[in-house]
Amino acid sequence: MMNTNDKSAFVAIVGRPNVGKSSILNRLLGQKIAIVSSKPQTTRNRITGVLTDGEYQLVFFDTPGMHKPKNSLGKYMVRSVNESVGGVDCCMLVVEAGKEPTNTELVLIEKFKSLEMPAILAINKIDMLKEKDALMKQILDYTKLYNFDAVVPVSAQDGSGMDELLDELKKQSVDGGHYFDDDTLTDQPERVIVAEIIREKILRLCDKEIPHGTAVVIEKMKTRNNGILDIDATIFCERDTHKRIIIGKNGTMLKKISTFARQDIENFFDCKVFLQTWVKVKEDWRNRAQILQNFGFDEKNFD
Repeated sequence: MMNTNDKSAFVAIVGRPNVGKSSILNRLLGQKIAIVSSKPQTTRNRITGVLTDGEYQLVFFDTPGMHKPKNSLGKYMVRSVNESVGGVDCCMLVVEAGKEPTNTELVLIEKFKSLEMPAILAINKIDMLKEKDALMKQILDYTKLYNFDAVVPVSAQDGSGMDELLDELKKQSVDGGHYFDDDTLTDQPERVIVAEIIREKILRLCDKEIPHGTAVVIEKMKTRNNGILDIDATIFCERDTHKRIIIGKNGTMLKKISTFARQDIENFFDCKVFLQTWVKVKEDWRNRAQILQNFGFDEKNFD
């Protein structure tokens, strides 16, 4: 039976690449479900995270960072942001502490205005800010641009301000019950989560020119009778040179990627995992519609 006091809100997390959107989501949820990397544009899909705290349920869409698309995959990512902003109760704009508004923030704010969208400004990375006066100036600059419901300085790294941010997000909730079971963390299929974990390790460990040309496809996920989870994963890249780098000398890099990924997968699913990985080349896959669809990036998702 539904609790008549239950409230919920759908929240889109938006902002430029590499400002810490995924880190904030993972910190709020208390568990990693979105890729965190120092490289921009690491989130490709709208990752849905669910946080239930008593009578409140917040459903988050962690969107790709807004950028000028360079290929078909980039266009998919930007459309993903636009679709998310149009269908939520509130937007959380994440910006980096001490940075002036760029064209990306201005475009997003104009979108808020056109939709009369409730919005919260989360100023991230305050732990990195040396000049505190710069924070006050930044707050003033942004509040001149839009009437934000709240402005909350935070650090996803050390957790500063996260309780205050959560309180402000709860204020956006409306009556009507919860949309997910209270123990739900994400609506992403298990294979998507596993693929994202593996791709994160590639982003962290390989040269910067390689990761955005990679995709991970989970070929098999099956639990044995003894509880061990067998996973077969294929890493696709665009060039033979990239394949050699991902594999590494005598397979050392691929082994490292697989080991770190397996540890995170075991932590997420709370079971032993046997992970096998292969690397294959698909030239120019980011501009080939059929391959994008096979990898899960389908424009039909927005129809």
